[in-house]
Amino acid sequence: MIIKKFVGKTEEEATKAARESLGENAVVLNAKPIKNKGLFGLFRKPKVEVTAAREEADDGNVSNSRPVKLPPKEDRSSALRDIIPEERPGRLDLKAGDEEGSGSGSTASQYEKAIDEKLESIHSLIEKQMKKETSEILAEAAPGEEKDSDSEMFKFIKLIYNTLIDNEVDEKYADELLDEVENHRSKKFSMDYLLSSIYQKLVLKFGEVRLISKTDDGRARAVFFIGPTGVGKTTTIAKLASLKCVNEKAKVALFTTDTYRVKAAEQLKTYADILQIPFRIIYSLEDLNAAIEEFANYDYIMVDTAGHSPNNNEQMEAQRQFIEAAEAKLPVETYLVLSITTKYRDLINIADTYARQLKYRIVFTKLDETAAFGNMLNLRLRVDAPMSYVTNGQNVPDDIEEFNAQKIVRILLGGRSADEV
Repeated sequence: MIIKKFVGKTEEEATKAARESLGENAVVLNAKPIKNKGLFGLFRKPKVEVTAAREEADDGNVSNSRPVKLPPKEDRSSALRDIIPEERPGRLDLKAGDEEGSGSGSTASQYEKAIDEKLESIHSLIEKQMKKETSEILAEAAPGEEKDSDSEMFKFIKLIYNTLIDNEVDEKYADELLDEVENHRSKKFSMDYLLSSIYQKLVLKFGEVRLISKTDDGRARAVFFIGPTGVGKTTTIAKLASLKCVNEKAKVALFTTDTYRVKAAEQLKTYADILQIPFRIIYSLEDLNAAIEEFANYDYIMVDTAGHSPNNNEQMEAQRQFIEAAEAKLPVETYLVLSITTKYRDLINIADTYARQLKYRIVFTKLDETAAFGNMLNLRLRVDAPMSYVTNGQNVPDDIEEFNAQKIVRILLGGRSADEV
């Protein structure tokens, strides 16, 4: 495997240099802007660095041959990082570093303490805003008239509502949430109590996270990744495959049914070679059946599918047939991969269309490209599909995490910005 970096004024220029050096079959693994250093660098346009790779004996075709010999298993994670080594600026880091204890020995008091810690940053923000709101109430009051605590509570609820809307939570779901806590207002509960209630209700609305897991009977599990073009399915599969291989020491095979985009197959094969795991291109149901039989003793068979419009009935039907054929032989899980940056109206169309044919879990990508995460809650309540993973950059295998409802809810309530998480 030959891996090199190329720099150009634009991504196209850097990619052209990569193709000239490595050949037309070179696979572009990553592209990122490079800021010019020094004082005079402020006045120059940033350049683009492209990381590209090709096999040393590349004959121009993607085949089903055995992978080339690469680093030992314990070094594969670092090999992947070497390909795409640097973090993207402003990356949303959803590491589980501040998880509360949730083991079987956790007590109610420990849970409440953890809740208090999670709410601390939210309360600080709201307290500052409430001081401003309270001063407005006092300014509007007649001389000698005391502050109305009910008006203050109303301001508090309005602030929470506006924060949810600013984070692009659908008005329907924001209204429903505040209707649920409205009766607390008449009972004169404190704002701390209401904030805690809203926080916990939102966390519960996201439900249980469902992740990829091994079967109980030792058979391989087929895992299909579906979704529109450009959401990052192939990179997401590479991240998950590397985590399963390196961290769990699992046996993983990679398939692709995407015969429309040669580059996607080339990219997935490159990752398979690095991980030293099998790769197959699936052209037909017969190919799929044969490949499943070949790797039936593996832990996971991860299948990349062609991205397409949910309105393309022909491709939707072909995809459904592949999944049903796999279900006849193995346990199957299906993951709908969606970009958080997609417009809510389009997300609804995509999710609803797939839901009419398949049961799926949701993977959200590109969390590093937005500060508004309301669509996660919107879609979860719309289709009632379990959340699973989120990705927050293009680095393989680092930029993927299990979905963490508590962190997302804190952002939705304005406790922290995306850059601070």
